[in-house]
Amino acid sequence: MSGSRTTAPGAAHHGDAFVIPDSMFDEINDAVSWRSAIARMCDRLSIPDLTTRHGFKRVHSRFDEIHRRLDEAYSSARRRSNKKAMGAVVGIMAKMCADALLRDRLFQIGLLQKVMPLLDFDSTRHIALQALIVVTHHGGLLARQEIARYSDVLVKAMQDHPDDPLVAELAVVTIAHATESVVVCELTPDPGLVRAAAIRPVIEATLAALRRPTYSHAMHTHALTLLAAPTQHCPRECTAVPSLLNFLAAMTRSQNISFRAVAFTGILRLPIAESEFEQWQFDPVRFLTNHRRGTPQHLSDILMDYGLMESEATLTIISTSDYQKAMVQALQDRDMYALGVKLVELIQRNEFSIAEGGFQMEGPGGSWSFANGADTGLPFNRWTDALPLCAKALRAKNTPTDLDGADIVEMKFYMARGRLSDAIALGHAALRRNRDLAYAYYIVSMGAEVEEGLRAVKKGLKCKRISPFVRYQMLWRAVGHAAQRGLAILTDAEEGDLQARAEGTAFLMSAWEDAKAYISEAPPDGRHMLAVLSWYALLTILIRGPELSEELRELDPARRKMKTSSEFMKHMGYPIARTQLNLARGLMLDHYTEGAREWGAFVKHFDDLDRDFQQEHAASLAEDAEDDLVEWLDKIDLGSDEEGGSHNHGHAHVHGSGRQHTVPQAKGDKSDHELYRCSWCRNPSAVLRKCGGCGNTRYCDHGCQKAHWAEHRADCKGRT
Repeated sequence: MSGSRTTAPGAAHHGDAFVIPDSMFDEINDAVSWRSAIARMCDRLSIPDLTTRHGFKRVHSRFDEIHRRLDEAYSSARRRSNKKAMGAVVGIMAKMCADALLRDRLFQIGLLQKVMPLLDFDSTRHIALQALIVVTHHGGLLARQEIARYSDVLVKAMQDHPDDPLVAELAVVTIAHATESVVVCELTPDPGLVRAAAIRPVIEATLAALRRPTYSHAMHTHALTLLAAPTQHCPRECTAVPSLLNFLAAMTRSQNISFRAVAFTGILRLPIAESEFEQWQFDPVRFLTNHRRGTPQHLSDILMDYGLMESEATLTIISTSDYQKAMVQALQDRDMYALGVKLVELIQRNEFSIAEGGFQMEGPGGSWSFANGADTGLPFNRWTDALPLCAKALRAKNTPTDLDGADIVEMKFYMARGRLSDAIALGHAALRRNRDLAYAYYIVSMGAEVEEGLRAVKKGLKCKRISPFVRYQMLWRAVGHAAQRGLAILTDAEEGDLQARAEGTAFLMSAWEDAKAYISEAPPDGRHMLAVLSWYALLTILIRGPELSEELRELDPARRKMKTSSEFMKHMGYPIARTQLNLARGLMLDHYTEGAREWGAFVKHFDDLDRDFQQEHAASLAEDAEDDLVEWLDKIDLGSDEEGGSHNHGHAHVHGSGRQHTVPQAKGDKSDHELYRCSWCRNPSAVLRKCGGCGNTRYCDHGCQKAHWAEHRADCKGRT
C-alpha cells in the first residue's frame, strides 16, 4: 500500500475523524480467528505490516494518523457493542508495543483504558490478557508499573473464572512482570505503587490457582518468580499468607536447581527489613570475665576433644598476654625490629591479638592515666602507634621475610585505624612483590566485589605458608562470597540456560565445600562458626534438593553443632545478632517439613512438567493460546526493511521473562559445574583460561597455571 495514502479503503474522512463503515465490522465478525480479524482490520485501516522493521518505521512516521484510525475504530465498535472489533484494535496496539517509543506513546494516550474493559467479556477476555502479556514482554518499567495498578482487576478475573486455566495463566504471567517492576529494587519502592499492586491478594490468588491441577509450565515458572519477588520489600504482606513460606521452602525440593535458587532467594530476602548487621567490638575485659566464670562441662569436653590449646578462647587469652609481654619487652629494650617480628606472628595467630592499649602511670592522688612517649622514652604513645614503626624497622632489613612482615604489620595498622582502602592498596602492592603472601589475599578480599574477593581468598588458601587463623578467616569469607554469587547467577539466568546453571552451581559447590572444610577444621568456639553452619545448612538444602528427607534428618548433626556454637558464643560474651543469614536459616528450617507435606505433590508434578517441557522444546504459550494470535503478536522480522520481506523470524522467548531464551536441548551433566572451577585454586569463574597444551585444565590467570604446572605436567598431552 502506498505510504502517501491518507484515507483507508472504505473509510470516509470527515475533518479530524474517520467514519468506519459497517462493512468493515461485518468483515471482522465473519473472521474465524483473531488473527484473521486483525488482518482484515489492518487492511481496511491501511495499517503497515507490523511484522517488519519497515512497517514499524511507517507507523512512526504516520503515528497520529494511524492512532486516530484505530481510536475511531475502537469507539465505533464500542458504540455498536462489537467486542470482536474492539479486541482487534487492542491486538493491533499490543503489537505496536514491540517498539518502545510506540509503546510509551500508546500508554500516554490511554492504551490500558481500551484493554481493561475487555476483561469483562467472555469473547475478549483472552485477547485482552494476551495483549497485556505482549505489552509486559516488550514493556519498559513505567509501562509495567502502570499495569501493576490494575493488579486487583486481574486478581478478580482469576477469582471470577476459576475453571478457566488460560485466564489464570495469562493473568499470573502479566502480574508477575508487573509486580517485579514494583518490588524488585534495592531501594524502598513507592508505597502508593505497592498498595496499588495488591501484593497480598495477588499472593493468595496465585497460590489458589496453583492448587488446581490445570496449571501449565509457563504459569508455574512465572508464579514462582511472582511469589518470591515481594519478600524483601513486602514482608508483612508475605508473612500474612502462611502457605507462601511453605511453598517457597517446598520449591527448594525441585529437581531444577534454578527454581530452587529462586525460592531460596525469596526466603533469604524476607527478613532483611528486621535484620541487623553484626557490629561487635572485642572487649578483652568482658571476655576474660566471662572466661573466668568457668566453661560448662559439656563445652569443655568439646574443646578438649578438639584441642584446648587450639581453641579460639585459649588462643585469644594467650595472644593477649603475649601482646602485653611484647610491649613490656619493647619498653625495656627499645627494639622495634624484635617487636615487629613478634607482632607479625601474633597478627596471623588470632583476630584479637592486637588491641589498643598503653602503659599506665600513677598520677597525683593515686589516679592512673596513659603515659606518653615522653614518659616512657618510646617513640609512640598508644600501643597500636608502634605498628608503623615496627613496619619501618622490618623494611630496613630488606629480606623477603621481613618485607612480608612489614606489609602484614602495616596492613593491620590500617585496619585498626579503619583505613580499609589503604590496607587493600597495600595488599595489592604486597602481592605484586610476593604472590604467596596469604595475609595480603585475606585483606584484599575484605573490600572487593564478590567475585574479586572470592578470587583473592581462593588464591590465598593455596599459599604454602598460611596460619590456621588466616585459613579459617578466608574459608569463612569464601563461603559467603561464593554463595551470594552463585545465587545471583542462578536467579538471573535465562530459562533453559544450561551454561548459567552450571556456572551458578559451580559457585554454590565451592561455597558448600569451603563450609564443610571450615566446620571440620576451625575451632568449635570460633566466632564465625554459627554463620558458616547456617550457610552449610542452607547450601545443603539448595544443592541436594529432593535428595533430602522431608524431616531434614541429614542436617541433624549440623543442628546440634548450631546449638553448641550458640552456647559457646553466649558463654564467651559474643552477641548472637539477628543477621539476615541467621533469620533466613530459621525460616527455612521452620517451614521446610511443613512445606514439603503441603506442597510436595505439587512440586513433583511440576518437575514432571518441567522435564516434558525441556524434552519437547516447548518455547511459547502458543499451543495453549487461541489459534495463532500469539505467533503473530510475537513475530517481527528485524532483518528486513522490506514490508513484504520474509516473516519467518519470530521470538524464541517464552512470554513472561522479557528476555530471549535458549531452548534447552538436554539437562546438563551434574559435573558440568567443574568446567567453571580453576584447576589450581578451585575458584569458580566464567572467564577461566584453558591450558594451551591439553585444553583440559582451566585457570584464573597465568599465576594459577604456573603454580599448577608441577602437578599438571605429567597429564598435559601437549607438553609431554
